[in-house]
Amino acid sequence: MKKIAIVILNWNGAKLLQQFLPSVLSYSQEATIYVADNASTDESISVLRTQFPSVKIIKNTSNFGFARGYNECLKFVEEEIYCLVNSDIEVTENWLAPILELFDKNEKAAIIQPKILDFKDKAYFEYAGAGGGFIDRFGYPFCRGRIFDSIEKDNGQYNDVKKIFWASGACFFIRKKVFRELEGFDADFFAHQEEIDLCWRSHNLHYETYYCGFSKVYHLGGGTLSNTNPRKTFLNFRNSLFMLVKNLPTVHLIWILLIRMILDGIAGIQFLFQGKFSHFTAIIRAHFYFYALLVKMLLKRKNNQQSNYYFTTSIIYHYFIKKEKNFVDKFNNSLS
Repeated sequence: MKKIAIVILNWNGAKLLQQFLPSVLSYSQEATIYVADNASTDESISVLRTQFPSVKIIKNTSNFGFARGYNECLKFVEEEIYCLVNSDIEVTENWLAPILELFDKNEKAAIIQPKILDFKDKAYFEYAGAGGGFIDRFGYPFCRGRIFDSIEKDNGQYNDVKKIFWASGACFFIRKKVFRELEGFDADFFAHQEEIDLCWRSHNLHYETYYCGFSKVYHLGGGTLSNTNPRKTFLNFRNSLFMLVKNLPTVHLIWILLIRMILDGIAGIQFLFQGKFSHFTAIIRAHFYFYALLVKMLLKRKNNQQSNYYFTTSIIYHYFIKKEKNFVDKFNNSLS
């Protein structure tokens, strides 16, 4: 059995598989390659069987979303390291070797992500992950190479290996034993920010997450939900609150949640003034859904929350008030 399994979750993505799977097959000889299908109704299965016969197929019985979809299929994958790859990722030559070397050299490394660049403009980082993720005290995620909608050009500024707080689910490496110890992703998230929640829970158990800039992939992005889709707004706002309830230290939980409620309200008003009524209502629905499941999320809390989870106090303050748009300009020296 090979050491690493590449597992691509698919739902009605036959065209994406035809476009992007060839690069994975060409440059991943070290790995066993799986496609986990979330009960697709398009030609995905026939495309895999006829055009990519070496790929192992795992069939989920329904469209379980990203979180439960991976949880279900990974029950049948026994390789030591999982590499979870979106179906719209193009990989590059020798992309696995630096990752495997880092796992071998650092026993504390539980989760790793590569450099993620934009498939549509390969000179720039990609929104979902870029050069590795962090959160601020209030749980807002940002990346080396991407703060909110400001995306940096790749000038080699992140050609390094650094400890980060969260790794992107677009291309996410994790040790099997850690994934199973954490009982996988939280299925209540369905999709979006479930990887940040998993990394946070990993951090609470003193595992480490790394970015490896010597491995490079290109991400198309928006293959399932685009940034303009209100469903994405709903999931992001709801799941962010889920994540805070589960992982914040008890002493900070109530006051940070209250501040987030206010900030979410401000975001909703901004959507309203922009004429984006569907996104405004998505935030309202996200909050009602959160209230309905609040007790369930509280019951998922453990007793090991760490107080050193955040990288900066408020990324909103730095970005919108101080106008510090680039991670490399403001924060990168803090990691030296």
